[in-house]
Amino acid sequence: MDLTLWQYQFRIIMLGDSTVGKSSLLKRYTEDLFMESINQTVGVDFYVHFLEVEPGVRVKLQFWDTAGQERFRSVTRSYYRNSVGGLLVFDITNRASFDHIKEWHGEVCERVQPHKVLFVLVGQKNDRDAQGERVVSREEAEKLAGQLGMPYLEVSAKTGQNVRDAFELLTRRVYQGLLSGEVQLQEGWDGVKCAAPQALQLQRASLAQPSTASKNNKKCCG
Repeated sequence: MDLTLWQYQFRIIMLGDSTVGKSSLLKRYTEDLFMESINQTVGVDFYVHFLEVEPGVRVKLQFWDTAGQERFRSVTRSYYRNSVGGLLVFDITNRASFDHIKEWHGEVCERVQPHKVLFVLVGQKNDRDAQGERVVSREEAEKLAGQLGMPYLEVSAKTGQNVRDAFELLTRRVYQGLLSGEVQLQEGWDGVKCAAPQALQLQRASLAQPSTASKNNKKCCG
C-alpha cells in the first residue's frame, strides 16, 4: 500500500482510565509489539496507521492516545471535539475502570456537539480471564454497550486476540456512517477529512438510489 495516498482521514481517540492498556493496544495494532512494562501516557500521544476499508479505498487513521489520570483531563478534553471515533477501554480485572465508562462516554458526547463520535466498547486483558482474575462479566459489558448504542469486543494486547478486529470494526463503522450520511464532513472540523468530497457525494447518491427504488416499490405494492 502506498502510504502517501489516502481517500479519507479519520481521527480516533482512545478513552478510559489509566493502566487499562490503551497504549498497549495501539502498540499492538500499529507495530504488532507488546511490552510488559510501558510508560504511562502524559497528556496525549499520537499514532498513525493505514487501512484499506474496501478495494481501492484507503483510510489514514490518526490515533490520539489520551492519559487516563484526572490531572491531564483538561488537556485530553481539547481533543474530543476533533475526533470522529472513540475506543472506550476498560480492564476486565478492574471494576472501577468499567464503572467509569459511562462518565467517559458522557463527557465526550457533551463536548463534541454538534459533531458525532462513533464508539466501540473494549474489554482489555481478556487473557487474564483464564487465571480467574475477571471481575467484569461479558454479559454486563454487553448490556452496557447495548445501552450506549455501540458494539462490544474483548481483546488482549498481550496475545493480540481481537485487537485488529476492534480497530477495524470502529474504522468501518465510521466509514459506513460517512457513506450513510450519519457522519458529515464539516468545514473547520478535523474528525474526518476527504481527499475528494465530490467522489463521496457521488458514492452516497449511488447508495441512495436502490433504497429510493425500494421505497417506491413498497408504495406501489402497498
